[in-house]
Amino acid sequence: MTTWVQHPEGGRERGPRGIARAWVEVLVRPRRFFRNGVAPGDQAPGLVFAVVVAVAYVCGLFAFVPGRLPSLGGGPAVSAFLGLAVVALLVAPAVLHLTAALQTVLLILLVRDRAGVSETVQVIAYATAPCVFAGVPIPAVRVACAAYGVGLLVLGVAEVHETSLTRAAVAAALPAALLFGYGFGGFDAVDAVARAIGFL
Repeated sequence: MTTWVQHPEGGRERGPRGIARAWVEVLVRPRRFFRNGVAPGDQAPGLVFAVVVAVAYVCGLFAFVPGRLPSLGGGPAVSAFLGLAVVALLVAPAVLHLTAALQTVLLILLVRDRAGVSETVQVIAYATAPCVFAGVPIPAVRVACAAYGVGLLVLGVAEVHETSLTRAAVAAALPAALLFGYGFGGFDAVDAVARAIGFL
């Protein structure tokens, strides 16, 4: 699950510059990105990308919502460092691969000719790109991040697994709900926006 291909065909550039380029490309030209930037067996850059997004999200939570900072002893700085380390080393990789496993099962049920698990991991990882801003405590921003992430996931599944957008949307619905609705706080943000405009 963590294979790093030495010379991938069409894979992503490594390092901070590669992460920054991937982030811009997937936000601006997602269809082309998923068509050209996802390579079989080359999921390590995607894993690193997802970890960076998760850390950025949690940094936003810690910075804007001090109550979200864990009390681990040693003061706020140490608590923040330990919290981010847990997210980077344990939580983000585990969530990415569990979500990819669920997505793979659903694809097996719904898409006959599909790409491999590695490609699925990459699609999910890069679909999280908008969520670098999801830690901002503005419900409308969080809704936009989650909605954009869901759209990227559906588009990525359709492009990489060569299926229709409708079938991709059905296959990605549950993973998207878990990742963007619960993981990145999309459902709570939708509820907050609905209450603010008087729908609830």
